[in-house]
Amino acid sequence: MKITGNFIGGNLCQSSSQQTVPVHNPATGKVGREVTQSTADEVLHAIDIAHQAFKGWSQTPPLRRARILFNFKALMEKHRDELAQLIVSEHGKVLSDAQGELTRGIEVIEFACGIPHLLKGEYSSSVGSGVDSFSMMQPIGVVAGITPFNFPVMVPLWMFPIALACGNTFILKPPALDPTASVRMAELLKEAGLPDGVFNVVHCDNNLASLLYTDPRIQGVSFVGSSGVAQHIYKTASAHGKRVQAFGAAKNHAIIMPDAELDATVNAVMGGAFGSAGERCMALPIVVVVGDDTADKLIARLKPLVSELRVGPGIVDGEENEMGPVISAAHQKKVLGYIDQGVKEGATLVIDGRNYQVPGHEGGYYVGGTLFDNVTPDMVIYREEIFGPVLGVVRVPDYQTAINVVNGHEFGNGSAIFTSSGHYARQFVQEVETGMVGVNVPVPVPMAFHSFGGWKRSVFGALNVHGPDGVRFYTRMKTTTARWPTGQQTLSEFSMPTLG
Repeated sequence: MKITGNFIGGNLCQSSSQQTVPVHNPATGKVGREVTQSTADEVLHAIDIAHQAFKGWSQTPPLRRARILFNFKALMEKHRDELAQLIVSEHGKVLSDAQGELTRGIEVIEFACGIPHLLKGEYSSSVGSGVDSFSMMQPIGVVAGITPFNFPVMVPLWMFPIALACGNTFILKPPALDPTASVRMAELLKEAGLPDGVFNVVHCDNNLASLLYTDPRIQGVSFVGSSGVAQHIYKTASAHGKRVQAFGAAKNHAIIMPDAELDATVNAVMGGAFGSAGERCMALPIVVVVGDDTADKLIARLKPLVSELRVGPGIVDGEENEMGPVISAAHQKKVLGYIDQGVKEGATLVIDGRNYQVPGHEGGYYVGGTLFDNVTPDMVIYREEIFGPVLGVVRVPDYQTAINVVNGHEFGNGSAIFTSSGHYARQFVQEVETGMVGVNVPVPVPMAFHSFGGWKRSVFGALNVHGPDGVRFYTRMKTTTARWPTGQQTLSEFSMPTLG
């Protein structure tokens, strides 16, 4: 049995605990490998190694750091197929979706390669007589990232390329469900020329992971996961004096106006709702449709497409499937429970994805595409994040009711509107209470040079991930006011100093 171990101080190492947990292939349900479970001493050792490496790395010129990231980008592209197959084998998403995840992650590396420009700071000459003022952006120290199962490559790449480019050292705690791609990226970073100890990967349970946001040597932590855990980490880490960006759950909505181009809208909704089996924080599980006539037409178009979704393994010979399995047997049971709950609450089950079987892969964790009509905001399937291939249709009479429904939800991650009206599109962008907005775009994930993050209970912390906010999060500003007098200061000044 293959074992995925830690990567600490530039070396692969299994835990002395001899404890491992199985890593399943979701397409078959079979165990493909095992992952090390670290001891507390091993997590603390990784923190110590990163702490020791910080001084040398932080004093490395930004241009040299950028060149190592250029090398890393090239290696990620060279090993794209290998990494995509790792994602498929441990997460279950289809191959093209895994390739797309890699592309979006590599774009963040590209952004981080411009770090010499991003760290330039500001300079003001002669703010007073013979006085200049300038600022610089300096790294904060050892930082940690705790990442979710749904994007085993992309989400870590949201974090560590920018953190490393800014001069920080990094400790990554990947999920136990799909841990191996993180270790492979650590190996590629070493091959790219990254000094030992600058980037480390530790596998551990959630209790030991708390060391990554409470240890005094850790200066910042990034987290992506459930809102309850995100809020806990935010409060705990903040109480320990850390910088925190913690991203939680989502329940993204799309308003569909009567003037929306129906064919394009249906195709967009299908991809947004069922891509990656709905296991995306930017998935589209709810459409709010204005007018019964529009809703009837939408359901009529969606019904055959949802029922005929090609569901199966992520890598196949011949035509690729459109949707793979969900991540685990436990999550499959959870998603099926939500479908049961929707039926119990009175939503109209148009397409039932329960009891879905893929011939030859009966042990896989499959849920078929599921479509509910007549969903209302008081239902559990509306309020809670299902994180599976379940799409709900909410019917409303007009735009104002629709925007009220969207803004009434506790999560504010992403939203979209489908319309041919510039008036309604502009009004929606101005009024909607979410952090990421799409206009005729179902999954409005910002490019790497913009920042990703939601509002309300979808995020805890002031700064978002990657883009300009990512640079701000992983640096602190130092501002200098300098005078070079030609003689000694002859008077003591006890009033507030002024310049000019």
